[in-house]
Amino acid sequence: MTLLVTVFAAITCTLIWYRSAPDSSMHFGTLCLMFWGASIMWFVDAVVEYGELGADFFMQDPADMLNDLYLGLSVIALGLIIWLIVLIVKDPRGIVRASITRNRD
Repeated sequence: MTLLVTVFAAITCTLIWYRSAPDSSMHFGTLCLMFWGASIMWFVDAVVEYGELGADFFMQDPADMLNDLYLGLSVIALGLIIWLIVLIVKDPRGIVRASITRNRD
């Protein structure tokens, strides 16, 4: 379930990045790389777990699936938080800088 959630987030982010490809001011590429990296990590984890469990890998309890869903959503939330921090630090549209200089006057 974690793999599924992160792959959907990576695909959605990639489509948004591709739609706004010439303008990279919002750093969607950074967000895409984080989500695709998480997807690859969960894919490797699933392959290793399938190697250990065999066919039992597909027989998960609903509680385990819910825990995996929460983990996937928290990974997406953490990725979005890191992306927002990158946006605030880089300030591509100058909004933070304008806000700070407006408060000084």
